[in-house]
Amino acid sequence: MHMQRYSSAAMKMMNFHRNFLALQTPTNPLVRNKACDVFINHRGIDTKRTIATLLYDHLSRLNLQPFLDNKNMKPGDKLFDNIDNAIKNCKVGITVFSPNYCKSYFCLHELALIMESKKKVIPIFCDIKPSQLALVNNVTVPDKDLERFKLAIEEAKNTVGLTFDSLKGNWSDVVTSASEIVIESLMEMKSEEK
Repeated sequence: MHMQRYSSAAMKMMNFHRNFLALQTPTNPLVRNKACDVFINHRGIDTKRTIATLLYDHLSRLNLQPFLDNKNMKPGDKLFDNIDNAIKNCKVGITVFSPNYCKSYFCLHELALIMESKKKVIPIFCDIKPSQLALVNNVTVPDKDLERFKLAIEEAKNTVGLTFDSLKGNWSDVVTSASEIVIESLMEMKSEEK
């Protein structure tokens, strides 16, 4: 008789996922209506084809509802309306910081909105250190947004996150770690509701 053995870490993770999925019943608020569970904020040219899509796919397989612009939006959708609505209605934000992240008005707008909405934020510093985050001089930012973006970047720098070096790291490890943090966060939120 062949008995499959799992490490204690693997058993813990399987039990963790089983417990989380057991929380999701038709009457449970974690089951999605229009809201997403996780908003994935990222710079497309750096991370769309790697960590952002891997996270989206992994979270989807865990029966969560992630939001990733190219997966959840279709031609004709209003860009800011849909993204702003997804952020305001999500439970957790994952922000994937990358070398070109702060060069994007859209990334900074999303980051500021996530921070202003007081969402739990899980930063992933991919090929960049937190201390390297800063507004870039060649990005045109309207005066009304300048202070918002600076405050959001400072808050992100001071939030504990995951670090990942794409030349040395294992993509699966960072995706799994981020997913575990998301699940723990959602479970904590659910227990606080009781």
